[in-house]
Amino acid sequence: MNPLLNTAKLHRRNLHQIPELSFQEFKTTRYIREHLDALSIPYFTPLETATLVFFKGQSTEDDTIAFRGDIDALPIKEETGLAYASTHEGVMHACGHDGHTSILLTFAQWCKEQQDQGLLEKNILLIFQPSEETNAGADAVIQAFPFKDYHVKQIFGIHLGPDLPEHTLATRSGFFMASATEYQVSFKGLSAHVAQKEKGQSALGAVNHIVSQFSQVQHYFLNGLHQNILHIGSMSAGEAPNTVASDGFINGTIRTYNPDDLDRMTEKMQRIVNQADSLFGTTSTLNLFKGYPAVHNDPKLVPVVKESAEAAGLKVQELDEPYLFGEDFSFYSKIAQTNFSFLGVRNEEKGYRHGLHTSRFNFDEDCLLDGIHYFQSLAKSLGAVR
Repeated sequence: MNPLLNTAKLHRRNLHQIPELSFQEFKTTRYIREHLDALSIPYFTPLETATLVFFKGQSTEDDTIAFRGDIDALPIKEETGLAYASTHEGVMHACGHDGHTSILLTFAQWCKEQQDQGLLEKNILLIFQPSEETNAGADAVIQAFPFKDYHVKQIFGIHLGPDLPEHTLATRSGFFMASATEYQVSFKGLSAHVAQKEKGQSALGAVNHIVSQFSQVQHYFLNGLHQNILHIGSMSAGEAPNTVASDGFINGTIRTYNPDDLDRMTEKMQRIVNQADSLFGTTSTLNLFKGYPAVHNDPKLVPVVKESAEAAGLKVQELDEPYLFGEDFSFYSKIAQTNFSFLGVRNEEKGYRHGLHTSRFNFDEDCLLDGIHYFQSLAKSLGAVR
């Protein structure tokens, strides 16, 4: 068996047992740093759970190629039955970040070998990033680490994809993943007995009106060729069965990759909220919590991504439309050219068919080698390694 694969599998199984939530990845970070120490690889610690590794190439050029892996997990109770399942109750690597970290940690070992053999031409930076799932860890790392001082020109990332067949790399030019904006509508009405309901101002009536109208926004006001989601995740209204509801709320999320669509959507949402207040006499507030921007793949990088993936033995699938998942990798576009791609891990015959963020998500660990080979191939294609 390939020695790098053996190493990656060991990392993955060890990391899978110690999943940790965003910005709480203390055991995970200790594991990463201990293995870097064992390989005599120096690193930076700009955040308590962020670890960056810089390999200096032999070229006199200062340009640097970066690779990112995220390290956090999710508040999900694992149901895989694995011998190396999570030992942290209610927390699981259900999004494959243990795989991403294992790929990058093994790639770090390979980069060190190339450097020791005098084969590393260009600089390489590795980013072990915390808190992708919440709180925009990528943005925090950007604020904490002086990327400009290291002349980072390109940043690459991958995500395991259980909807794609094994040994497949999916990418596209331009927008690749959606922006993620959370919203909340709070309602204040006036309670009254049901026998005198005309004296009340029904928060429940306003909630029902908004639910029905929000569902029409995509149909009537947005380009039908664009993928958008205006989702209501939870709602509540009312205090008793025989009174007019005085309070209510709606929580949800918006996913879109087109900034103009987001602006138009939120403008229509505010109009609908105002209309509900006019009808029911309520006082309602729409709050928007902008999260991650849309992931944008630089068109100039797509050819080298496709070439490198094929050289790594992967089948390339160029997507027609972006995914509507959100990803904080999007923040790296502020500082460099970026490309983000999905690495297929679906194999129904082996039972690997469960989706991301589910309690049974798992994958064949041989797929880790696909990620390692892809990163190696990128490094060679871009002239970082002879």
